[in-house]
Amino acid sequence: MGKSFKDLIVWQRAIELTVAVYKLTSHFPDAERFGLTNQMRRAAVSIASNIAEGYGKSSKGEYLQFLGHARGSCAEIETQLIIAKELEFGSSTLIDSAHSFADEVGKMLVALMKSLHHAKPLSS
Repeated sequence: MGKSFKDLIVWQRAIELTVAVYKLTSHFPDAERFGLTNQMRRAAVSIASNIAEGYGKSSKGEYLQFLGHARGSCAEIETQLIIAKELEFGSSTLIDSAHSFADEVGKMLVALMKSLHHAKPLSS
């Protein structure tokens, strides 16, 4: 592992996903400020945050648990992007961009979790 969670490509992509979600939701209707906008932003922030928090834990099991939370939040974002597209909130270009990041992050999380399952225990 690298010296910091910031070295993880999956964390870097999760940050890009969060920025994409913020840009997208800034164009949502004002009526959605406390609805879908808030829900999507919280889920997006949760992905990178859980990757970072899990990285800082002392056991592989805890790390995997937080990566699982990140994966769940990523699935939330994918669902919410579909809803936003169906409701025609935001531009299709921004939705597609965010969806591409979400898909990539989801796949990277699965790969990281698989690699951790087969890795030696984390050292203290």
